[in-house]
Amino acid sequence: MALAVIIMAAGKGTRMQSDLPKVLHQANGRPLIDYVLDTANILDPDKIILIVGHQADLVKEAASRYNVITALQEPQLGTGHAVMQAEAHLHDFDGDVLILSGDAPLVNAGTLQDLIAFHHSSNGAATVLTAEMQDPTGYGRVIQQNNSESVLKIVEQKDATTEELAVREINSGVYVFNARLLFHALHQINTNNAQNEYYLTDVFGICFENGERVYAFRTENPNEILGINTPEQLKEAEQLLIHC
Repeated sequence: MALAVIIMAAGKGTRMQSDLPKVLHQANGRPLIDYVLDTANILDPDKIILIVGHQADLVKEAASRYNVITALQEPQLGTGHAVMQAEAHLHDFDGDVLILSGDAPLVNAGTLQDLIAFHHSSNGAATVLTAEMQDPTGYGRVIQQNNSESVLKIVEQKDATTEELAVREINSGVYVFNARLLFHALHQINTNNAQNEYYLTDVFGICFENGERVYAFRTENPNEILGINTPEQLKEAEQLLIHC
């Protein structure tokens, strides 16, 4: 099955206390985006599309030694809007699309290979990489059927009910989609949410409405899906990367 990888790298990273694009902050002497691009290349995809936005030229320059296509997200209207920018590069693509975050350098290529294999075997419209967190604060929650890998709902923390906030299965922001179903669903999402943004996770609701199945694949190592939002988290990631 053909594979395309979309890497989200448009964000400013306000909490990093710097105007530098978040993905260009360095961990152990290398930009965060390097780690994600190295991992993506191990998968030998047909295309890698890097979504750029804040200080786009700097991010493009940093990624120039990699074989990537860049797509500009301007203005930045959410994760769903970011992925929309890749559609022009995938209009004739028939395969799977893996979506990664450029600020999550710890995700393991072996885990992603297992995720893609699970996606193929389940024959669903999409598969989300999840992890169980002792403290899930700040993460979207994955609501599943009892004793099942089948997903009922993915909800952002700001839109979650009290009952949903008690769930510890979290959304990593790493997904595999059937390409045609992904872009068909993206045309149907809207900004009716707490952030007034196009949420990529709203695509799952469209899948459910169309009778498509969405599955969860859990990594047993929650550290893999840690994103970098603060200088403190960057320091934590640096220590974890030493032992990868």
